[in-house]
Amino acid sequence: MSFYKPDLVSEQLSPQENFNFINSYLSRVSPAIRAHNGFIDKYIGDGVMALFPESADDGVQGALEMQQTVALYNQHRCKSGYLPITIGIGLHTGSLMLGTIGEQKRMESTVISDAVNLASRLEGLTKLYGAGIMISQQTLYNLNEFQKYSYRFLDRVKVKGKNQPVAVFELFDQDQPQLKQLKRQTKSNFEQAAFLYHRQAFAQAEQIFQSVLQTNPQDKAAMLYVKRCQRYQTYGVPEDWERAEVLHES
Repeated sequence: MSFYKPDLVSEQLSPQENFNFINSYLSRVSPAIRAHNGFIDKYIGDGVMALFPESADDGVQGALEMQQTVALYNQHRCKSGYLPITIGIGLHTGSLMLGTIGEQKRMESTVISDAVNLASRLEGLTKLYGAGIMISQQTLYNLNEFQKYSYRFLDRVKVKGKNQPVAVFELFDQDQPQLKQLKRQTKSNFEQAAFLYHRQAFAQAEQIFQSVLQTNPQDKAAMLYVKRCQRYQTYGVPEDWERAEVLHES
């Protein structure tokens, strides 16, 4: 299951402009879901909740095509004098139940599952880590040919509604070619530094993350880690720290 949401300052738009934007955006990205054996469970404002019942690869391919579609849409927006948008996508693989909720005069079909909640939380974290697509460990492990994708380990996080830490990865095939190459080039160092960080070797981790930033100054995730390393070296880690960040983004 997947959650998709565009990053747009809606308060700058009138109600009619908001409706026009949402319909224009959804009419472009929704076909990418259906093209990869997915179906849309619901629209949540300008967000989309989609299910890919056949395979994790369908979800990833749908996410990549949506990002490509948004890139083309941004060309149209810029020519029309509008600002470009970005979207964040969270992907998780798990079991769920699809059913009907409500009462006699108002009913609707919906999905109820802890897995759906996690996908939504991952979408909410994309902005924090500067990732266009975030996938859970379960999704990565369920890919038939994971080697063909460009990805890197991102973090271990405890999100709202989950008791155990979740390993999450960034998928960056959709990034601009130069940025994609820089992330590939620094992947080994980034993941080594993340490993040291979770072992509380913060000084060593910070040094390596700083080297990642020298190669790729746009790496928002590396910037985030540097700040954390500096904070923990100065103030120490909380007593209940479980080598995972407790994050409350929705």
